[in-house]
Amino acid sequence: MKIVGRILFIIYFCLLGGPLFLFFTLLTALSTSIGSMLGYSRIFAYYPGLIWSRLTLALFMSPIRVVGREHVPDKGPFVVMANHQGACDIFMMYGYLGIPFKWVLKEGIRKIPFVGFACQAAGFIFVDTNSPSAITHAMAQAQRVLAEGTSIFIFPEGTRSFTGRLARFKKGGFLMADALGVPIIPVSLDGSFKLLPRGKYFPRPQRLTLTIHPSLRISDFGEKPLSIAEAVRETSRRIASAVSEEVEAQQT
Repeated sequence: MKIVGRILFIIYFCLLGGPLFLFFTLLTALSTSIGSMLGYSRIFAYYPGLIWSRLTLALFMSPIRVVGREHVPDKGPFVVMANHQGACDIFMMYGYLGIPFKWVLKEGIRKIPFVGFACQAAGFIFVDTNSPSAITHAMAQAQRVLAEGTSIFIFPEGTRSFTGRLARFKKGGFLMADALGVPIIPVSLDGSFKLLPRGKYFPRPQRLTLTIHPSLRISDFGEKPLSIAEAVRETSRRIASAVSEEVEAQQT
């Protein structure tokens, strides 16, 4: 029965789900680009993506449960961090976190037709990890966004997982949070690795869970530089605690 169900889903996705996903992606990119260029980026950098993400998970037949929304502080901004299991993490965060934010993205996203331009128009932050000067510039951009009162979102692992397990967290987001004294909100994404793992192109419908953990501040962990390392470990621990796949934090 599983094989029959899989075949039926692939037929559905090729004939309907996939084409609709591409159409909604193009529509979202165009509306985000035009609205942001007209000066309404606070609206168009967030809401078209939210609708697109919810439609996408519906097309992928993957219902999502949100846990811990009460842990979001009343006032921002925040640095939001989550594990990166697969491509559908984007739809989980954009569609269901409930916090408007700017993405911190890899430079390669800029090259994706329509999507890259939309992200640039929306004021998202691109990072070229191969260029130290570009990293410094991106950190300055992120700090400016936070100073203006807008939250930012980072995948601290820097890239999607090949196994579903947590990789070592990079410290850039923690340094940003420390520089402006803003809280970090750890978020666990569960199920997206099975839904669409790295290197796969046809989704496998899954039940997804997004878990929001209590926020933390770098100052909660004493004096620097030890406080940064402790914040990294604690953020990793909280995220790993709500991921059901065989995930293991690899921080030292």
